[in-house]
Amino acid sequence: MAETSAASRHVTYCGVCTLPPEYCEYGGTTAKCQKWLEKSHPDLYSKIWSPEALSAATASLSLEAQERAAKDAKKKAAKAEAAEQKQAEKLSNSVVTIKRIERNKRKYVTSVSGLEAFGLDLKKVSKDFGKKFATGSSVTKTPSGGEEIVVQGDVSDEIEEFILEKYKDVPEDNIELVEDKKKKGAAAG
Repeated sequence: MAETSAASRHVTYCGVCTLPPEYCEYGGTTAKCQKWLEKSHPDLYSKIWSPEALSAATASLSLEAQERAAKDAKKKAAKAEAAEQKQAEKLSNSVVTIKRIERNKRKYVTSVSGLEAFGLDLKKVSKDFGKKFATGSSVTKTPSGGEEIVVQGDVSDEIEEFILEKYKDVPEDNIELVEDKKKKGAAAG
């Protein structure tokens, strides 16, 4: 047993944070620890906190850190660019469908679907339609799980013009006019 004690190390602990001086920077009282170490153990202080020791330690770290930061920045830029392209592709493939649906003999409703793809709030758009055309307008769920705006009356042509005029995000090429003879569920006669 006497042999092992001769090979053991003597570890100096900081009088402020009670950590070994090499770890004082993680204790939260670094400035106080440095002062204590400078007074109590000047040799250890010069080994850890001298300008030469600090520059040697940070030189290798900063290169690695800079490389990591550059890699992270590249990754983030690539992700942002990919997301932007995906969004642009999604918008170019999105179609706003304006349907004129016959209800009874000469009564029609106009259904507008696909506006949500352009980041428009359907409730606000519905309200705008109602005010513009002085008619009832509401947001309803479609059987496929999406939402559409149903406007009372045959205003399909006017709605197309209004969308192009007021909502500049929607390209003219992405608007499709469709005419339905009978609304689903209406009796054929």
